[in-house]
Amino acid sequence: MEPQLYMLRDIPHQERPRERMLQYGASALSNAELLAILLRTGTKQESAIHLAQRILQQVGSMRRLVDMSAEELMAIKGIGSAKAVQLKAGIELGQRLARTRMDEPVVIRSPRDAADVLMEQLRYLQKEHFVCLFLNTKNHIIAQETLSIGSLNASIVHPREVFRAAIKRSSASILCAHNHPSGDPAPSPEDISLTSRLKEAGEIVGIEVLDHLIIGDGEFVSLKEQGLM
Repeated sequence: MEPQLYMLRDIPHQERPRERMLQYGASALSNAELLAILLRTGTKQESAIHLAQRILQQVGSMRRLVDMSAEELMAIKGIGSAKAVQLKAGIELGQRLARTRMDEPVVIRSPRDAADVLMEQLRYLQKEHFVCLFLNTKNHIIAQETLSIGSLNASIVHPREVFRAAIKRSSASILCAHNHPSGDPAPSPEDISLTSRLKEAGEIVGIEVLDHLIIGDGEFVSLKEQGLM
């Protein structure tokens, strides 16, 4: 016998996600409750909270949900175009807020500074993204660009693409980074080889490569700190 599904109207008022958020704050809510608020409504067969729970169970993790396209979301039963757009908008807004900084220029003084800028942008992605931070003579970030999006386990970028973008922005130096979708930031032999090529190319064109970071799930590795460049 299947468990009975309660509609949102059957849940006591004080236990509904929106009411709980108003009373206790967003941090007190589960992932399913926050997702239910974004969905706003459920279906004829299930409440928004049950739909949210089923989505999370079906996709397997929040990391996977973040990287899903609107089309992939719409393939889930109960998710139409409106709900898919609501979810994508909510996720994008959260990511933009995570990237927001004070009005003054961001200064890169250490690998941690760069990781703080990039961590929330890269940690949940399901493909490898190769990103460059372009810096001026005072190590202020003047631009950021994603130069390559690879497969699940390989990101392909050529030094000429990196330094073409750096020269275009009159960069004094650059800092490179890419994510490992596995969550493990340990550098691969390919990562080390690419870093060596980038460093050599930078010496030729006169634009220093300050570091190459590998971003995992909440942690990172600096190839410079590891003595690998």
